[in-house]
Amino acid sequence: MTKRTWNPKKRKRVRKHGFLKRMTSLSGRNVLKRRRAKQRRKLTVIVPHT
Repeated sequence: MTKRTWNPKKRKRVRKHGFLKRMTSLSGRNVLKRRRAKQRRKLTVIVPHT
């Protein structure tokens, strides 16, 4: 049997798709700008502290 492909990790998710990661590149900042223009409630991945 093959391994399941989705093994979620909160920290990995935030580091890859979070706000600070978006801010590091020009294209990431453009993503945030587009999401603000659409008035998205959530700009990036939000992981509550557990």
